[in-house]
Amino acid sequence: MMELRSVSKRFGEIEALRDMTLEIERGEVITVLGPNGSGKSTLLRILAALEQTTSGEVLFDGKNVDLKDKGSWRKRTTLVFQRPVVLRGSVFDNVAYGLRQRGLSNDEIEERVSGALHLLGLDALAERNAKSLSGGEKQRLSIARAVVLETDLLLLDEPTVNLDPESLDIVKKFILGLRERPDITVVLATHDMEIARELSDKVLLLSGGRVVEIGSTRDLMLSQSTEMARFARTENVFTGVSKRVDGVSRIDVDGVVIVGAFSTEGSTTVNVRPEDIIVSRRVMASSARNNLRGKIIGVEELEAIVRLRVDVGVVFTVQITRRSLEEMGLNVGQEVYITFKASSVRLL
Repeated sequence: MMELRSVSKRFGEIEALRDMTLEIERGEVITVLGPNGSGKSTLLRILAALEQTTSGEVLFDGKNVDLKDKGSWRKRTTLVFQRPVVLRGSVFDNVAYGLRQRGLSNDEIEERVSGALHLLGLDALAERNAKSLSGGEKQRLSIARAVVLETDLLLLDEPTVNLDPESLDIVKKFILGLRERPDITVVLATHDMEIARELSDKVLLLSGGRVVEIGSTRDLMLSQSTEMARFARTENVFTGVSKRVDGVSRIDVDGVVIVGAFSTEGSTTVNVRPEDIIVSRRVMASSARNNLRGKIIGVEELEAIVRLRVDVGVVFTVQITRRSLEEMGLNVGQEVYITFKASSVRLL
């Protein structure tokens, strides 16, 4: 369907993409995985004909994409930005905007918009002022406005970042549903390895503007390549000495013991995802094997999501909702407990 041949893109002295060659097959869901600054957003903008390449070719169905004819090209592709774009008017009017620009009949607009709102869980909010929506609802609105156009190529830039749990679940189910649609090709950018694992057919790992790994999701996630391992080790990565006790591993990390649902001994490196950790003001009555007391040393607020840094002897990053932060009245300096299951501890 689409092909990049030796594509490079420079912004002054910065080379955002370097000699990229890539084939995108019709009907597949591809995740572009990489850390901030790896070139993910630049690649999406080139695919959306919003950026001109410095060198190389971009082809669609074997024909060069001519940016002098952006209008016809953009009718075949849609990009949803990381920050939601919300227009004035109701939720329905926002989703219908592109269809009205294309001159569709009112009946067809009604049918398409209703379908898109249903897919993104916005049915009950159709008449709501779009500006009054929560951050997660605005992101779902942006996706609905894109998918209603029924373009050949749907581009999603970090579609799951900073979402509340309800919106995250809805967006993930929506993308999984697209995997059953051979008429729609999806390219999504993320820095979240678990999102790539859950949602895509193929993964492309970017580093420094270069493609360092590409292949089926299953093959890459099972691989032990240096680049994939390096990328995986981002947050809450701890190395300690592990001992087998009663069928589990107890990893001593500078005096802090982490229990994992595996059986290893000796030097061991593990990872716990921030969203797999529960924070509380008191000890929780839970079957979870890990319950650690600590102190909040940092709070980072990201719209609907808040990230806490909790020092329990080693520092954990914990992700919670803004509502949880407010309900518990959490602040820097407070004592809290963090709880997570042994099955949430992953070997690296």
